[in-house]
Amino acid sequence: MQETARPHVDVRETLRHLRTTVRDFASCEHGGRAIARACLLLVLLLAINGLNVVNSYVGRDFMTAIEQRNGQEFVRRALLYAGVFVLLTLAAVLYRFTEERLGLMWREWLTYRLVDRYLGDDVYYRMNASGAVPNPDQRIGDDVRAFTTTTLSLALIFLNGLFTIGAFSGVLWTISRTLFLVAIGYAAVGSILVIGFGRSLVGLNSMQSDKEANFRAELVHVRENAEMVAMVRREPYFRARLRRDVGALADNLKRIITVNRNVGYFTVGYNYFIQLIPVLIVAPLFIRGTVEFGVISQSSMAFAYLLGAFSLVVNQFTELSSYATVLRRLHALVDATGSAPEPAGEGITIVEDPNRFAFERLTLRSRSDDGEVFVRELSFEVPRCAHVLVRVGRIIRPRLEDVLLLPERPYLPPGTLRQLLGDGVAAVPEDDVQRVLRGLDAEHIVERAGGLDVERDWDDLLSLDEQRLIGVARIVLAAPAFAMLADMNEALGAERAQRVLTMLAEGGVGCVELGARDIVRGTVDTTIEIAADGTWTRVEESRSRVAKS
Repeated sequence: MQETARPHVDVRETLRHLRTTVRDFASCEHGGRAIARACLLLVLLLAINGLNVVNSYVGRDFMTAIEQRNGQEFVRRALLYAGVFVLLTLAAVLYRFTEERLGLMWREWLTYRLVDRYLGDDVYYRMNASGAVPNPDQRIGDDVRAFTTTTLSLALIFLNGLFTIGAFSGVLWTISRTLFLVAIGYAAVGSILVIGFGRSLVGLNSMQSDKEANFRAELVHVRENAEMVAMVRREPYFRARLRRDVGALADNLKRIITVNRNVGYFTVGYNYFIQLIPVLIVAPLFIRGTVEFGVISQSSMAFAYLLGAFSLVVNQFTELSSYATVLRRLHALVDATGSAPEPAGEGITIVEDPNRFAFERLTLRSRSDDGEVFVRELSFEVPRCAHVLVRVGRIIRPRLEDVLLLPERPYLPPGTLRQLLGDGVAAVPEDDVQRVLRGLDAEHIVERAGGLDVERDWDDLLSLDEQRLIGVARIVLAAPAFAMLADMNEALGAERAQRVLTMLAEGGVGCVELGARDIVRGTVDTTIEIAADGTWTRVEESRSRVAKS
């Protein structure tokens, strides 16, 4: 299987995106609370590091009291030891709580922002058509969560490292200058080596995220189309595709595991030797009588803290490589939501006019290679508007919010029946719902759904005809300026279709109906007949006037 290229991470661009995101969050409506919590975290970090330094001295004296067999001093130091632990516990728990709440606040804000951009200006549609950013749903969900929590965690880890270096450098320097220099050299060599062993993890983690998302998307497709898959017996086809996806993600994961193994050989051994090095250097000082016995344990503690601060790249390398992947994927989504390409077209002009719905010199062509013309130079005007896919021409319409489309195959998104019949924001009065459904002979749907406010899987609960009726009821309740209807006679039957048109007319809704049925005289104002060669004829029913192209 051909392998995709491993992405290059632009560090400057990554830092620019990170800086912009942090600045925008700090200046949003929640910025004041976020800054206050960030300041509290800094205070708690300083407190924890200060208590750790105190703890190192208390521990030194505690161990010295044991070595000197001083019972009274032993009890006093033990109580002091316990008091420091209590304070450390309180500070650590509050620190963790504040970090999680700040991370959640950041995630909530960033998710709202991306969802608004993703659903605004048809970005989701154009992004899907271009295919430039795969799996945007995973990026908005998983990658935003990973970005906010990991950014905050890594920032605090590095800040804590700086505070630790400041707190324990003096402690270690007073014990042994040699040990202090060894800590710096040991951390520097370790950081260089671990980067060399694991530099390929960034690209591998990025590919793994996409492969995992592709596998989940395939499973979701099978679930959402289970009935059709079973009817046409396509199980072998999807079995092969799923096996292919599992094989691809497993092969890439094997490479990640191999790199992690090589990194692990180094990092595990690196951390084991941290326990031995300070003892090897300080124990001879105790043997010569230069230092007390408790200094050995104090040096081990100070060395471990200081080396941990110097060795952040070593200890956090796997996390850093995954974080770089998340940043790349999330920033690609952010850039795409701001610059999703417009669908390909040839000279389509859209003019918004709240009082007109018209086509001017509109030619509709096939998307096939031969470019078969469906309609040529169509020009007509009706009292209101629609949405049509075209290659050339001009459409005059109101705002899209004032136009509703009833497609041949209905679409019912997740939600309650009340939400389906409204705009999902404002609640639709129950009396209005019952009146409209009664007029469509569809009031039984409310009972089957268990009420207006129960979430259901509508594709499974309702028949295709019932789904169409819900779509019709939504248009009647919304009473838009215009409605575009696809072959009502075929979808609902002649009698019910006529009833729907009457209800829309009574609500002041202008309608454009697309279909091949014979028109009953007196039921429409204008008929546009399109011939097989793309020419068209307009008949004004009320005046019996014919206009030819």
